[in-house]
Amino acid sequence: MPHEQMDEQQVAVYLSMDVREIVKRAGRGQMPCRKTGEQKFQFRRADVDHWVWQQMHNFNRRELAGIERGVSEHHGVDAESPIVCPLIPDAGLAVPLKGKTRAAALRALVDQADAAELVYNREELLGELQGREQLCSTALLPGAAFPHPRHPLPYDIAASFVIAGLAPAGVPFGSEDGSLTRLFFLVCGKDDRTHLHVLARLVRMLDDPGVVEHFLECQTPEQLAEALAHREMEVLNRK
Repeated sequence: MPHEQMDEQQVAVYLSMDVREIVKRAGRGQMPCRKTGEQKFQFRRADVDHWVWQQMHNFNRRELAGIERGVSEHHGVDAESPIVCPLIPDAGLAVPLKGKTRAAALRALVDQADAAELVYNREELLGELQGREQLCSTALLPGAAFPHPRHPLPYDIAASFVIAGLAPAGVPFGSEDGSLTRLFFLVCGKDDRTHLHVLARLVRMLDDPGVVEHFLECQTPEQLAEALAHREMEVLNRK
């Protein structure tokens, strides 16, 4: 449940973090929470998820793996198996992705999902994605963006999915450093069981030098699918 309430100990387990770190961040106003007493805080899980997403580029590899593991255990999801590639449908790879603006790129991603017969309400989904981008750009890593609605969409989509797209010329997508975005992953879930897990896995897959550039060398959907599958297994097998 997105409105699930958690205390600092539960958040620490959820994110695989030291409870003292959670209390410190909460006390300094660095995490969304409500103070309930002396050194006691209450957190809404949806707010924690959103905070993690905003901070994801600041976590190191070990912390990301811990977050993914804790979130997976909380929702009963297997953290040791591929999750990104199984969610990409057969028609879910746009190579190249059409669109020279942020709005056009989002529309192209939704079109790809619609072509895969995964969207019930196309305009509603597009509106959710545009609203999310207005809050904060999802161009989290240099060259890569992860558009997603802020909340699950149980009625607008047929199943949870990931759509991947390559835009070799680049799209101005609001990245913090002003660089163009060339690799896109549209992440949509019918519920909140896999949402943060998928986003954390994607960041782990891409947060190494040269990985985005490697994907950009793909010329066909088949090449991109193979490269993504290989990279996800590489991350899972990393010790």
